[in-house]
Amino acid sequence: MKQQLTVAVSGLNNTDNPGPGIPVIRALRDWKGNDIRIIGISYDNLEPGLFMRDLVDKSYSVPFPSGGTENLMLRLQYIHEIEKIDFIFPNFDAELFTFMKIAPELEKMGIKTFLPTADQFEERHKYRLSEFGEKYGLSVPLSITIGSISEVPAALNNFEYPVVVKGKFYDAYIAYNLEQVYSYFHKIQAKWGLPIILQQFVYGNEYNVVALGDGKGNTIGAVPMRKQYITDKGKAWAGITIDEPRLIEMTHKLIAANKWRGGMELELIKDKNGTLYIVEINPRFPAWVYLAVASGQNMPAAAIQLAFGEKVAAFENYDIGKLFVRYSWDNIVTLSEFQQISTLGEL
Repeated sequence: MKQQLTVAVSGLNNTDNPGPGIPVIRALRDWKGNDIRIIGISYDNLEPGLFMRDLVDKSYSVPFPSGGTENLMLRLQYIHEIEKIDFIFPNFDAELFTFMKIAPELEKMGIKTFLPTADQFEERHKYRLSEFGEKYGLSVPLSITIGSISEVPAALNNFEYPVVVKGKFYDAYIAYNLEQVYSYFHKIQAKWGLPIILQQFVYGNEYNVVALGDGKGNTIGAVPMRKQYITDKGKAWAGITIDEPRLIEMTHKLIAANKWRGGMELELIKDKNGTLYIVEINPRFPAWVYLAVASGQNMPAAAIQLAFGEKVAAFENYDIGKLFVRYSWDNIVTLSEFQQISTLGEL
């Protein structure tokens, strides 16, 4: 791997539902400092990361993956001709499958990725989580996938309120009655489409684990944290690293069994009996990944090293009792900067 790297990173939305892009970039800056050039790729001209000049060297707008791989590839080829990208870090669930499909073409262009396989990506979907739990011996709350509003009454016969209503990619709402289930169903469908997942709400403490698998069954890194402050969208706004061997063991067991490749996040709830339930498995690094970096495990940097075929020793320790507290910051930009990204697609 060469000394000076150019890395493209998506997920630059640092809002109340932040993307992982900015913390991933911070991790890469910690690793290589000025020996890395960061190219931001954005689907929205108001993603805050576009205007964070101390972190992002240059930014480009790209078409939504839903528009097809051809348009995305044409845009990436244009960017690559200018920037000579070495590695690309897609950070949104909704874009990952597209990037997995075009990864061989990117490799031919000299752009490396480090992503899960299509099978790994598909089997951990929210609407397949029950099957996933059975396959790998993990406790999962009762979940039912529904494809139309007419299926709601029959599906609810299997649950007790409250019920969690989830989208296939993002968003989750806690419903306490039938009217709320209908309301959240329509809200999520309008944004993310079908199917919708109904999941039994589990009372308990919320935990997360960020991890990195090498694709051969080895866990390169794993750091657990407990949510300390949760937004109305269910996002951790503060969290603390904890000493919980069961979470680490569960992560190692899962990665050994399915040979996960790339970053991942486990979202869990521990009920009053101490049972750990997996409620989601996200196929990429989470927005709080920088807590793991600050605790001694720079997994984004390790992912790039693995992609280049370097031998990476597994992280053995992390700092326990380290907190992150997220905050908002008014980043002032000029109208000319916004016009530049809006009209030229570059900043």
